Amino acid sequence: MTYGQSALLGAIQGLTEFLPVSSSAHLALAPRFFAFPDPGLTFDVALHLGTLLAVLIFYRATWLDLARGVLRDPRGPQARTLGLLVLATIPAVAAGLLLEHAAEDAFRDPRRIAACLIAFSGVMVWADRRGENAAGSWRDAGARTVILVGCAQALALMPGVSRSGATMSAALLLGLGRAEAAELSFLMATPIVAGAALLKLRHLAAADMTGPFWLGLAVSGLVGFAAVGAFIRFLPKGGLKPYAAYRVALGLAALFFAL
Repeated sequence: MTYGQSALLGAIQGLTEFLPVSSSAHLALAPRFFAFPDPGLTFDVALHLGTLLAVLIFYRATWLDLARGVLRDPRGPQARTLGLLVLATIPAVAAGLLLEHAAEDAFRDPRRIAACLIAFSGVMVWADRRGENAAGSWRDAGARTVILVGCAQALALMPGVSRSGATMSAALLLGLGRAEAAELSFLMATPIVAGAALLKLRHLAAADMTGPFWLGLAVSGLVGFAAVGAFIRFLPKGGLKPYAAYRVALGLAALFFAL
């Protein structure tokens, strides 16, 4: 892998991991669009570590507050909030362990990716309209709400669905406000992205940590951090519709390349 390809894939991962456009779809399609070999699992580790660092740093105050609160009072409000995040993560963890190989192979067919990109765009538009005036907080939600959002997150194992798109759509349909839906989605991303990186670390050798590996990690982290901040500022007024339109265009391009 060249440094240019590494930087390109790092930027794609950082930008699309947190936007509702499906990072897995972009990473599966990018080598086809730009005509270079798929970098494989080793480089996936670098990209996931980069976006993990991005979301950890962006929400560092929230995670520190939760940790301090749990240490002060294991039965207090911060402990309840942390418990909700754990509940929200369970469905995706179970699905990931059961379907890891299918997600890496069968689900990466460009035609399946295109179908998911286009179909779930409709779901996002519907959810955005339904939740446009919603104002609920995920911290006040019950276990049922966060588990359902977690089940939506599990669907993102299929490239083209989008983890953030699925979780935010589910949250909006369940009555959460746009900003609250985005915060829940990004906090839920932390353990999921960490788990994905750890699963793939077992395939990583010291010899794999070359210059392009570290460049991809750095670019993914920097772009990811910027993308989270920009998305949170844009979402309350812009909603999900612009991302849905982009997904349809990408899906049609994927079909064109596949056929």
